[in-house]
Amino acid sequence: MTKLVAKLPDATDAQRVRILTAPKTSEAHAALLREIPAMTSLQVGGTGSTLQLPNVVNVAAWNVERCLFPKESAEMLRPHGPHVVLLSEMDSGMARTAQRDTTADVAEALGMHYAYGVEFYEMDLGSPAERVFCRDDFNAHGWHGNAILSSAPFEALALIRLDRTGHWFAETGAGDPKQPRIGGRMAVAGIIPSISGPMCFVSTHLESNADAAHRHLEFDRLLTEVEAFCGDMPILIGGDLNTGNHMPPDYNWQDETLFDLARHRGFGWSLTPDGITTRPSRISPHPIRERKLDWFCHRGMHGEVGVILPALAPDKSPLSDHECIFARVTADTD
Repeated sequence: MTKLVAKLPDATDAQRVRILTAPKTSEAHAALLREIPAMTSLQVGGTGSTLQLPNVVNVAAWNVERCLFPKESAEMLRPHGPHVVLLSEMDSGMARTAQRDTTADVAEALGMHYAYGVEFYEMDLGSPAERVFCRDDFNAHGWHGNAILSSAPFEALALIRLDRTGHWFAETGAGDPKQPRIGGRMAVAGIIPSISGPMCFVSTHLESNADAAHRHLEFDRLLTEVEAFCGDMPILIGGDLNTGNHMPPDYNWQDETLFDLARHRGFGWSLTPDGITTRPSRISPHPIRERKLDWFCHRGMHGEVGVILPALAPDKSPLSDHECIFARVTADTD
């Protein structure tokens, strides 16, 4: 059961010690997640402009790469009039993003409700490229995760953990001892009222440091959990699915099996815009990093093929290493 809170409680000193000294096993990691309340809670807040979504819903999905620039990111979205925004890689209380609650900042700037969940509790300051932005030598909270913003209030919310093995913690996984953390890939699901009835929106982020089989299992778990959460109502999942990562040299997203998995379960991908969704950024200045990672997956909805919104500030400086994908969707009617 997901607990909804106005503020995520910080990890205690004793909990931090246990994270650093616990055996690097899946079992120990699962116990740590249960012990730290923020890992099983969603922070909710903000205020919206409507009581229900319109018939045609403007939806954006964006990996904002820590959200170094919350104000500018909100200003990039504003002209497109989003009713729902699905965000990933959002910091809260991290030195690299000036200890800001980036989700709350973006939601306030856009006048929206929000729900934020922790993907990772990070005890270090980040990579060398991220440390350039640090003014402090500590993280006030250490939260990094995913969020949903909505112009209408949420009817129900759920945090869905996709990683059940401690992939970034256990010795057999992808963890870095120099950057201690707990947590793993997850999703935030929200049921939001609309003129045509309740709709379920899901913000997610699949594993980058793994193969297609790993992401297949994550997405299978996500679909199962989302359907258990919202039943047969319309569903839109959006986010960074890391399709094609760890598939050199061409990083071909078409080699992923999660697309057919979703189709076999009654979901479609037709709302996703064509084209590459990555770009060089302040943190990730890779000149040849061109991949298609960001997708909409839907059931019980229709709309035109979405568009890619360049992740650029007014001065053309990059806001993220991912572009934003945007679509207008309508619930199917019988």
